[in-house]
Amino acid sequence: MQPAATHPIGVLLVDDHQTMLWGLSRLIDGEHPRMKVVGTACCCEDAVATSESLAPDVIVLDLDLDGHSALDILPRLVSNDVSRVMVLTGEREQRTLDLAVLQGARGVMRKDAPAQQVIDAIERVHNGELCIDAQSIGRVFYELTSVKKQQPKADPEAARQASLTHKEREIIHTVVSGSGASNKALAAKLFVTEHTLRNHLTSIYQKLGVSNRLELYIYAVKHQLDAAPH
Repeated sequence: MQPAATHPIGVLLVDDHQTMLWGLSRLIDGEHPRMKVVGTACCCEDAVATSESLAPDVIVLDLDLDGHSALDILPRLVSNDVSRVMVLTGEREQRTLDLAVLQGARGVMRKDAPAQQVIDAIERVHNGELCIDAQSIGRVFYELTSVKKQQPKADPEAARQASLTHKEREIIHTVVSGSGASNKALAAKLFVTEHTLRNHLTSIYQKLGVSNRLELYIYAVKHQLDAAPH
């Protein structure tokens, strides 16, 4: 008698490379009826909207989406108590991968992992397992325990500022030094598109708890974030 499987594992794929989305879709749909792709997204906004609409079982998430860190949206992706996130990334910075786990990811895999390992990891994450290497689990456990003991009254502003990437700090410096310059002028100075700049600003606003460039300017000057990053 077959095990009771009421429906395939619904997988949402989030990656800004169409070739990667195509390859993963073919790989996962080839496992039907065990699992199937229920949707795809290529930016943070689409990922949040699609996950809220579909409530997929597993979200396979790249951490770098058009230059925007998906760490910012990870808590929202797992807030529905149904979806579980498996990070599939080319990111090599261990601290970033550990942060993904701290933000709620149940699995972390590199994009050069064998196809069968990716399939197995999706199923394991769906079943409630952790697909994270022992060293990462050790670091995360240490962070969750020792940091709380050492800093029972951690400065929330310091935590917010620590979450800023080097690029985001560069953007803050440019915004403050550019004062009332337009987004187009700021984007040109930063050698990015206006769309990418807006994505970065949205991430910065969320991290620092501000709503617009004026509030960002005031916050940056107050907390001495206006200096050029090293």
